[in-house]
Amino acid sequence: MASSSGTSSGSSTMIQNSGSEEDLQALMDERKRKRMISNRESARRSRMRKQKHVDDLMAQVAQLRNENHEIITRINLTTQHYLNVEADNSVLRAQANELSHRLQSLNEIISFLNGGNNFDDDDYAEDNNTTSLAFSTEPAADSFLNPFNLASYLNQPIMASADNNLFQY
Repeated sequence: MASSSGTSSGSSTMIQNSGSEEDLQALMDERKRKRMISNRESARRSRMRKQKHVDDLMAQVAQLRNENHEIITRINLTTQHYLNVEADNSVLRAQANELSHRLQSLNEIISFLNGGNNFDDDDYAEDNNTTSLAFSTEPAADSFLNPFNLASYLNQPIMASADNNLFQY
């Protein structure tokens, strides 16, 4: 009996061992399956994060391109405005130069009409873009014969200034 009980006990242990091995194998298979599912989910989340990051970067690229286009447009407008102002300034400089020459000619004519002896090149002064001629207030000897010498205000110098507000429009 001892041998039969040993056999029966040995076969029962073997059945228990094979049952526990099967349970252990099933448990390991279940863990492996859960880990595989978890890894798949983790990979899916990683792909989604990566896609979201790529989408965010693409949106940022589009926004930066729009901003770049706006900046280039503003630069072009500012450059055009600068060129227009520069052209206007060139015209104004030419006009100021022409007016200065006219003024000088008119002052020379006045000097000539006043008898020519009241004008001296040393009296010609330029100070802060202001051109003036200085005259003596003494009447010329032939003032009775010269109709342009009727009043003393004609002996005053003609002043010109290149102020910014001279040519406003």
